[in-house]
Amino acid sequence: MRAVFTIASNTFLDLLRQPVFLLLTTSSPAFIIILSGLPYFALGDDPKLVRDSALAVTLLCGLLGAVLTASASVTQEIRTGTALAVLSKPVNRLAFLAGKYLGIAGAMTLLTYTNVLATLLASRGAYDAYGSADLVGIGIFFGAVAFAYAIGAFTNYFHHRNYTADTVFALVFNMTAVFILLAFFIELQQGGSDGLAKVDWRILPAGTLILIALFILAGIALACSTRLDTIPSLVICTILFLLGLTSDYFFGRAAANGTWWGTIGHTILPNWQLFWITDAIEGDRTIEGIWTYVGKSTGYMAGYLGAALVTAYCLFDDRDLNSEL
Repeated sequence: MRAVFTIASNTFLDLLRQPVFLLLTTSSPAFIIILSGLPYFALGDDPKLVRDSALAVTLLCGLLGAVLTASASVTQEIRTGTALAVLSKPVNRLAFLAGKYLGIAGAMTLLTYTNVLATLLASRGAYDAYGSADLVGIGIFFGAVAFAYAIGAFTNYFHHRNYTADTVFALVFNMTAVFILLAFFIELQQGGSDGLAKVDWRILPAGTLILIALFILAGIALACSTRLDTIPSLVICTILFLLGLTSDYFFGRAAANGTWWGTIGHTILPNWQLFWITDAIEGDRTIEGIWTYVGKSTGYMAGYLGAALVTAYCLFDDRDLNSEL
């Protein structure tokens, strides 16, 4: 168990040192905030468009992040011989994979956390045809991002610390501070009948469900990275993602009619629609028992993730670590 924890913590810190992780942690929240400042002229559905677009960015960014982090932590270590060096010590392959997955899951949690914070702020700043962009909130947010990069540069230059990791930690801290400031202490008059801008807290369960879906994607990406390079892993995960989005259409009805191929397809493919509840939070409607549903979705995730990790272990168990991918 100690080996699993050590590998997980080292993997998590190593992923935070990857420049691509800093790029994702910066660009996706920034893009979400920009979405809240654009005029849509959607006849009163502007806040819904902003919320749906922001959650879609969170999901797609997580898909890309899961594949890139899995490839960086497994594929690259197999290629460079780091995995062989770790397994030459009293560490078995199951502990190695378990630690790698926990580290990847931690990185995905951090990435999703920043995107959900940005989505909550975007819901606060979204406006209709009678309102105006939240220029104050947007300015404070991007000022906090610039300050985080300045902190990373300062610690790197004067204390010789890793620039990327320190900047990521500074981004997380600054975004949290900005969210608390804007959500609880600064009330911005948007105009229109709604008056003061408010945070749509229904995004929290929606973001939690997206994180649960990303845990499954991380398990699939980990299984792919034991045998494949980054691009093939991304292609396979994208195909499974697209097929899972259409699982109800292609296999759900056939499974309901009792056909064997529909039952198999509907069981094997992850149904991503279970984790997408934006259509249920339209208007001011609240969802009764939403956190109970999140708990049930966690059980679904545990079953599918278990199958993905077992597949990853089977693929990795007889992998020749002396050969190139």
